[in-house]
Amino acid sequence: MKFLKTALAASVMVFGAQAANADEIEIKFGHVGGPGSLFEKTANEFARLANERLEGTAEVVPYGSSQLGNDSQMLNKLKLGTLDLSLPSSIMSSVAPEFSLFEMPYLIEDRDHMRRVRDDFLRDELYEAAESRNYKIIGIWENGFRQITNNVRPIDVPEDLEGIKLRTPNGVWRVEMFKSYGANPAPMALSEAFVALQTGAMDGQENPLIQIYSQRFQEVQDYLSLSNHVYTPAYVLAGASWNRLPEEVRQVLIETAEEVEAYALEQGAALDDSLLAKFEDAGMQINKVNTEAFVEESAAIYEKFGNEVEGGQEMIEQVDALR
Repeated sequence: MKFLKTALAASVMVFGAQAANADEIEIKFGHVGGPGSLFEKTANEFARLANERLEGTAEVVPYGSSQLGNDSQMLNKLKLGTLDLSLPSSIMSSVAPEFSLFEMPYLIEDRDHMRRVRDDFLRDELYEAAESRNYKIIGIWENGFRQITNNVRPIDVPEDLEGIKLRTPNGVWRVEMFKSYGANPAPMALSEAFVALQTGAMDGQENPLIQIYSQRFQEVQDYLSLSNHVYTPAYVLAGASWNRLPEEVRQVLIETAEEVEAYALEQGAALDDSLLAKFEDAGMQINKVNTEAFVEESAAIYEKFGNEVEGGQEMIEQVDALR
């Protein structure tokens, strides 16, 4: 009898725990970052901190490596409410023209400049732009400073890109920029890029160092040209399911996403510093581009952006004022 009572009590405890877990809200957080990527690091840190604060109420579950789709697919899932959070970057320029600001070359000087731009400018401009498209930004993290890899030649000046088939993210202005440099850019999902480079369908691509490394592009690319041509933020983005979450859960998610902003910048800088030796060990030839030549060649796209994007020139001037 004593044994039966003990067993019954244990069963009740297990059932109670299962019932409590069943009541927890699962917050699905999708991103395209592979193992070891900055996206993975920041998403996991966000989940760790948020879950400590939400224990018993909700749980953030990250899904990396495009498990829940590419960036375009996840944007659609956010809008439908079948995904709760994602971490888009360059693709946001296809959501609203204001995000195209971060397609402009050599706009961001360094991470201190980016911190000022984020805090003093972006929270007003881009948050409002996202909400006008039925999305909600709850934090601005990092994708990083982008570099060029390819299998044709080292890139020193824009003319060296002539004729190179270059994978880019899905952004009109990124394509426009590389066309102006002489390349043949083609938008493509990150998850498809490795095979395209491996088979020669694409000659090269451009990404932050940690994305290059975590996607293993060093295995299929010969040249790494350090260009820092564009800095891309990453946006912690919610959609239709946001307002279905309890207010206290939403508040924790916002506070945690903003807390991770500093972590994202710190980790991005640390990863950049640690990766060059790994690319050298992989056999890549590394060079620094002639930045002045690229800046000069970028004047036309700045003029085009200022003329075609409403408020574009004013946004550029506001960012420049925070250098």
